[in-house]
Parts: sequence; C-alpha cells; structure tokens
Amino acid sequence: MKTYTHLVLSAFALLSLNACKNEQITPSRGKVKFETISVSSKLGGRIAKIYVEEGQQVKKGDTLALVDIPEVSAKMMQAEGAITAAQGQLNMAYNGATAEQLSQIDGQLNSAKAQMEFAQESYNRLQNMFQDSLVSQQQFDEVKMKLNMAKAQVSGLQAKRDEVKKGTRSEQIDQAKGQLDRALGAKEEVLSASDEQYVIAPADMSVETISLEEGELLTPGYSLFNGYKTNSVYFRFTIPESKIYDYEVGKALTLVNPYTKEEIPAKIVAIKQLAQYADITSTSPLYELSESIYELKVVPTGDVSKQKFYTNATILIKQ
Repeated sequence: MKTYTHLVLSAFALLSLNACKNEQITPSRGKVKFETISVSSKLGGRIAKIYVEEGQQVKKGDTLALVDIPEVSAKMMQAEGAITAAQGQLNMAYNGATAEQLSQIDGQLNSAKAQMEFAQESYNRLQNMFQDSLVSQQQFDEVKMKLNMAKAQVSGLQAKRDEVKKGTRSEQIDQAKGQLDRALGAKEEVLSASDEQYVIAPADMSVETISLEEGELLTPGYSLFNGYKTNSVYFRFTIPESKIYDYEVGKALTLVNPYTKEEIPAKIVAIKQLAQYADITSTSPLYELSESIYELKVVPTGDVSKQKFYTNATILIKQ
C-alpha cells in the first residue's frame, strides 16, 4: 500500500514539473489594460431613466441616463418672470412719460401759474399801500414771500415737464438694461441646469458598471457609470530591478498574445517605480524581496482595431 502511495505522489510530482516547464516563469508576462473613465452628474436628482446596460458599447454624445431635477422647472418660471419685469422697466425707460402723465403735469403747472398771478397782483397792491404807510412791514413781507414761493413752484413744475418731454435719464436706461441682462443670465443658468438632466457619454466607451438603478437618488459628483475608453488599450508589465536596465522609454517591443499567437508592435511610453505592495502583473516573478519593482507602460504602435483585447488578459514580450 505504501509503495502504491509513493507511486501516485511521484506521478503528481512529475506532472507538476512538466507543468512548470510548459508554463515558464518569466518577468516578461504582462496584462492588457484600458484607460478607465467615470461619468457623473453635476447636479443631484432622482434617476428617471437609464438607457444603457452593463457591457454595452456607446459613442461620444450618447445619452446614458435621465435625471429628474424638480427645481429646474420652478427656477425657469422665476427667470421668465424676472425677464418680463425687466423688459417692462426698460420699455418704460425708453418711451418716457405717457400722455396722461404729461396732462397731469400741465394741469399742475397751470394751477401754479394762476397762484403766482394772484400772488403778483396782491404784491403789487400792497406795495403801493406800503409806500403810503397803509400796511405794516410784516404784512408786506408775507405777501412778498408768497409771491416768491409761487414763482419757485412754477419753476419746479416747468423743469419737471421739460425733463419728462426730453425722456428718461441715461442712468435709468442703463439700470433697466442691467436688470434685463441679469434676468437673461439667470435664464441661461437654468437652461444649463436643464441640460444637466441628461447624462451624456464624454467619449466612446464600454459601460462596465452602473452604480444606481432607476428611482434611486443621485448626489452631485457621484460616479453613475464606470467603463473603459474605446481604442485606449495599453499593456502593463512589472519588471524587477535586475531586469529594468534592459528597457528604456521609447524602446520598440514586439508583444505576443500567448493564445492567438498574434504579434503586436509596441513601444514603451513610461517607466515608474512601484511600491512593494503594489499590484504585480507578472506571475510569480523572479526577483529578490530586496529588489525594487518597476512598471512598464507599453502602447501599440500599429493598427490593432481588428484584434480582440480583454481587460487583464495575459500578454508577453517576445524575446
């Protein structure tokens, strides 16, 4: 029985060794990556409709979701009312006084002139009597004061009538224009907020995850969709310190898909050091624990639109 057990264990050991030979441990093993993208809303609201599904490919400008923002309608009504009021003020400033207003001023002016004529006649009579010492100085001064007051009232009404005829002052017109511009700006702000009800794809992308469902509340800035940019494939390799000197930025490489045997021309665009606890793409890489680890970012240099790539699929550097 013991002999049989040893034979089984030996067979397993041989199979393991053969597997190790077939699956060679190498630092040139990397992963396929895509540039990630997240889509969020600038305004908060409730998800009214989601138009896409996870895994779906979308184009730049496609509508991904509709967010219900009740405040938009109320603010639009306020903005429209402010525009109407400001436009009315500006029209009044341009048109000046109405015929009825001019008629009222003319009536006031005629009344003031009649009072002035009466005051003038009273002044003339008392002036002669004052010269004959028939009235006191006090009585004469009172009549003179009433005449001056009547003249001042007539002058004031005439000035007001002239101003009304000339039209509104330029300062009042500028003020009315400013109020109208402010109201129009408020409307533009509401229209911009209205556009934010639609969550739009900022680039060609594949939708990988959808964070909320219809009816749920979306807060401002919360990432509703996450995915990968289309045609943004790159390759990530982790290289130990002992091998990093074989590579440099700009170096051309040939990559190989181990399953389809397709070759991909590429070049290194970035090299950066990784922390010891960072994600390592190479399977069981051959490096000492004391060695630093570096990441190669490699991008294709040829047309790879007809090749299939899957996130985190294995890719090799052709030796």
